[in-house]
Amino acid sequence: MCLAVPAKVVELRGDTATIDMEGVRREVSVLLVPDIKAGEYVIVHAGFAIGKLDEHEALESLKLIRQVLGSGEEGVGG
Repeated sequence: MCLAVPAKVVELRGDTATIDMEGVRREVSVLLVPDIKAGEYVIVHAGFAIGKLDEHEALESLKLIRQVLGSGEEGVGG
């Protein structure tokens, strides 16, 4: 299963951003969201930020992901 996950942009360096994903920092490409700024939220998939999210939407998505992961239920195809 592929999953895109919300993350907060911590730092930008050209076309690369450092993101915070639930306390884990990673570098991703921001080529697809050229107007992104530090402090904003993006949705990340396979090393690429693929879209912007407002903070409320990002936090709600993270809450739902935590609930699903914490439920112990098998997902589709799992």
